[in-house]
Amino acid sequence: MRRGFLVLSILFALLIVTAPVQAQEISEEEGNVIIDIVLPIALAFIMFSLGLGLTRNDFFLVFNEPKAFAIGVINQMIILPSIGFGVVLLSGLDGELAVGLMILACCPGGVTSNILTKLAKGDTALSISYTAVVSVISVFTLPLIVGFSMSYFMGEVAPEIDIIGLGITMFLLTTLPVLIGMAIRHWATDKANLLENGVNMVATILFVIIVIAAIASEWNTLIENIGSLGPSVIMLNVLMLGIGYQSAKLLNLEVDKATTVSIESGIQNATVGITIGGLILASPDGGLSTLSLPSGVYGVLMYLIISPFIYWRISKTNITINNHEE
Repeated sequence: MRRGFLVLSILFALLIVTAPVQAQEISEEEGNVIIDIVLPIALAFIMFSLGLGLTRNDFFLVFNEPKAFAIGVINQMIILPSIGFGVVLLSGLDGELAVGLMILACCPGGVTSNILTKLAKGDTALSISYTAVVSVISVFTLPLIVGFSMSYFMGEVAPEIDIIGLGITMFLLTTLPVLIGMAIRHWATDKANLLENGVNMVATILFVIIVIAAIASEWNTLIENIGSLGPSVIMLNVLMLGIGYQSAKLLNLEVDKATTVSIESGIQNATVGITIGGLILASPDGGLSTLSLPSGVYGVLMYLIISPFIYWRISKTNITINNHEE
């Protein structure tokens, strides 16, 4: 009972935190409640769940692994958007779907990448630290890249975008909830430990709901573009997983760290992409924006794509252990 009360209290606090975002987005008398309120709060709560498992040391651990940190940041901040841009051109995506894929390519990893790293026998501590740092950096990089993408792919029909305002929105929805979670972890460690499992479960449920809503609300658009959108999302994911792993191996990183760099390079936070897409360009029929659709499709397909990689890593680790025992 006490745990449920604490979770509800956190949800209320995040409602207050995201109030400026809600006020900015509800400019008409009939604002869409899901898009304007529920979705931003859901993202804030998911990011809070990430922060609840972080400490200040997680931001500094990456500097103890300079090669892993450097290649990871280069992959995430430079290679990933570049590959995303190339995938868009090769696949023939245009307009809002093209911008939507670029939004996805700008998103940091999230709690999901940390869980997948653990399953794949990677360096979980490095994964958590890497996610924490990149989540902060993306507050500055995402608005810039998205602004360029809208101008390039949508031209004159591109809506006005306030890059500074988008950066502030990113901060309110991602960085600030992470800091709140970290503050609770630091100042009330026992309560953080009590809350963590329940909060992570709620965050997982919210993620599933968001992905399903993104696909269902734009089902017709998805069916019309699945021939190009599906392969594009798969191509982006597979290429970045491969580039991440091979780039780490080229720098002679240990296998567990190479696994971490691969997953952090190839797994993006689909919830951020869905939410940012809706905040930039609302759907005229009140549903989720077409800008959110690539992230929604990605949120489903990424588990199917990465499963063989995780299976391979688990099998290889088990073989190594058995050889050592013999």
